[in-house]
Parts: sequence; C-alpha cells; structure tokens
Amino acid sequence: MDTGWFALGIVPIMKKPLLDVIFASDKRKNSLLLLKDEPIKMVTILNSLKTTRQALLPQMRILEEHQLVHHFDDTYELTTIGELIVDKMVPFLDTVETLDTDIDYWGTHSLDFIPSYLLKRIGELDSCIRIETSLHEIFEEDKQFTEESKKSKSVFTISSYVFPNFEKTLSELIANNVSTYIIISKELYEKLIHENPENTQALAKSPNISLYMYPGSFGFLSISINNYSMLLKLLTEKGEYDNKRIACSGDVTLKWGKELFEYYLKDSELITEI
Repeated sequence: MDTGWFALGIVPIMKKPLLDVIFASDKRKNSLLLLKDEPIKMVTILNSLKTTRQALLPQMRILEEHQLVHHFDDTYELTTIGELIVDKMVPFLDTVETLDTDIDYWGTHSLDFIPSYLLKRIGELDSCIRIETSLHEIFEEDKQFTEESKKSKSVFTISSYVFPNFEKTLSELIANNVSTYIIISKELYEKLIHENPENTQALAKSPNISLYMYPGSFGFLSISINNYSMLLKLLTEKGEYDNKRIACSGDVTLKWGKELFEYYLKDSELITEI
C-alpha cells in the first residue's frame, strides 16, 4: 500500500536545486551579490544590473521562493540562509575570477610556496596580467615595475637571484628615499659574499635598505611588491624557469603580497655584518 505524499493527496512543490537557482541566471547571482552588505531598493538593483523591472521580478520571485531573499516596501535583503550562501559565494567567485584571467599560467606553475591560509585567499589577487619577455631577458629587471618602485614609499622583495644592474636600481631607490626590504635565499647570500663581499657589506649597511637571509630555498624565482603592484616570477611545476611572469594590482592584492612577505620574514635573519 502506497503511503507516500501522493497517496495522501498531497503534491509536493518541486524546487530547483540551489546551485541552479544561484548560478543558472546571472541576474539572480548578481542580485545576491549586490545584497551582500545591506538591503537595497529595487530601483537601485535595476540600475546596477542595467535591466528592467519586468525582466528582473521573475528572478527575484525565484530567490524568494527558495528562501534566499525577502522584500518589504520594494526593498530586498538576504535571508539568514541567503547571507550564509553569499558569504561562501564571494571568495569562490573571486578565486575563479583570478584563476580565469590566465588559467594556463596558474595551472602550469607551482603554487606550493604559498602558505595554505593565503592560498585559500588567492582570489584577492586582482587585475592580473601575464607578461612575457624574450628568453634571454628571464633574469632582467621588469622596467615598468622598477619605474613604479622609484615612485613608491616602500618596496618588498623576496628573491633567489639578482638581476645584472641591481646595484644601480638600488642606488636609485636610495636616492628617492624608498624604504626597501629584501629577503634573499641562503644560497644567494652565500653566492654574494663569496663573489663580492665588499658590495654585499655595503648593501647591508645602505640607508633605507633592510637585507634579510632566509635559511632555506624558495619555490619561486622572485616576488616583489611596491605601492602600485605585485610582480610574481614563478617556477613551472617541473621547477624550471620560463619567460613568463604575472603582475597584479589593487589594494587587497598589495595587502595579500605583504602578508606573504611577512610569512617569509618571520623565519629570516637581518643581515648587518658580513
């Protein structure tokens, strides 16, 4: 004997899966994101999405039917469930957006050097572009980043190599009163003091320059942050160098980059004497 809902004469309401509700419509997804911080009037949502009331109302009804939003006096806000979901949506979509700018680069280069708490926040890297140089310029400085650095208040660098005219660039940063913080690998430190101890000593004692040695090696070529952008020169998954680098910008990006610098700084030793 069938004792289900239909046997009792009750027809259950069939709901869309929440993933379809949220992601199958850009209007629904973007409406949820707009409501992330506060209730918003319908006219503001319409203006933000550049759509019409006639086109948007059916989508808002679907969100209401699935307990994600409710409205009053033509103002919409997230429900408790809506807030829970949108809080998870934002970092997910940010991560997808960051990686989608150049999935071939991110997917073929090692990210193992990033601590887990920052890797989970990789979506904070904004406005990322790939820069390709000729193969013989792999170890050359990036001219645009250098010019930005000369106009910055501070520069943070983690590096396992030095480019050929690094002394000239550092002199220009000193002349411009740029506070410069450099972490180098132990291998690079030993190379510098072996090949040119006097210049390395002068570098360690230079005004506005703080030089640190990290006891291990890095899983990347270099990472630099100035007041305008962050430049990443990463190794491939095979641990090889190539002629590709990534530059990202934005306030949140710079904050992320400085946290990465601090992660390596905490295990580094300030160099004052050679």
